[in-house]
Amino acid sequence: MRHVGLKARMAFVGSLLFGFYAVAAVVLMGLFGERALPLILVGSVLFVGVQYKIGKWAALRSVGAEDLPEDRFPQIHKQVEYLSTDMGIEKPRLMVARMGVPNAFAVGRKGAGTVVVSEDLLQLLDADEVEGVLAHELAHIRNRDVVMMVLGQGIASIVSIAAQWIVLLTGDNDLADFFLAIVVGQIVQLIVMVFVLAISRYREYVADSDAAAEVGGEPLASALEKISRGSERAQDSAIDEQVSALCIFGEERGLLATLFASHPPVEKRIERLRN
Repeated sequence: MRHVGLKARMAFVGSLLFGFYAVAAVVLMGLFGERALPLILVGSVLFVGVQYKIGKWAALRSVGAEDLPEDRFPQIHKQVEYLSTDMGIEKPRLMVARMGVPNAFAVGRKGAGTVVVSEDLLQLLDADEVEGVLAHELAHIRNRDVVMMVLGQGIASIVSIAAQWIVLLTGDNDLADFFLAIVVGQIVQLIVMVFVLAISRYREYVADSDAAAEVGGEPLASALEKISRGSERAQDSAIDEQVSALCIFGEERGLLATLFASHPPVEKRIERLRN
């Protein structure tokens, strides 16, 4: 069984997230009555669905992604076709973007995925290192990681909304309560996002491991080293915070930054890949 320890931790954190959602749903039912339950459930599904659709479109648009021409990059298309077949998914749409840094990310799900690579990454990495990066991104698609992250972010938003309604409906309905509701909602959302981002870090390790199973650990480890150095030297990045969470490389320093990081430290990822 693959990744038993990591999956157990993800299951635990996921259970906590759905616990937050259940509490929020019960609170909203208490405020608006039992007849609000169907509205809460349907509204939650629609809310997450809209987040997913808009998020995918916004991520591609924010970096100006364009289709990766097969006549110019036949080797990359062949690599992805082979890996996709081996991993049991449909070949995703391949796109390239000017991100200002060497990086890559995947959006979508099995059967409707898109992998975006930066021009800098294609110029910096060797062919086997590019293949390691592509295998990592395909693992995200196969494991439905983007869908799960959107679901987690949706839960954080719903819990935040419930907290705001509690403050508004139990207060004096004055301007102070309005601002207090905003502050409380933001704090609650931040707390829930700690658990969402913990899942994100676990999933990066899983995608690394899956990529190593396909092409070996060294190509991806070497790619991460080069990407890390290339990102440090880069003067300007076109990647915003939302897209950064999807990318193969996104490292934060410091205790607080690490707590809210979407990726584990790159040194630990490289060490695991080489071990």
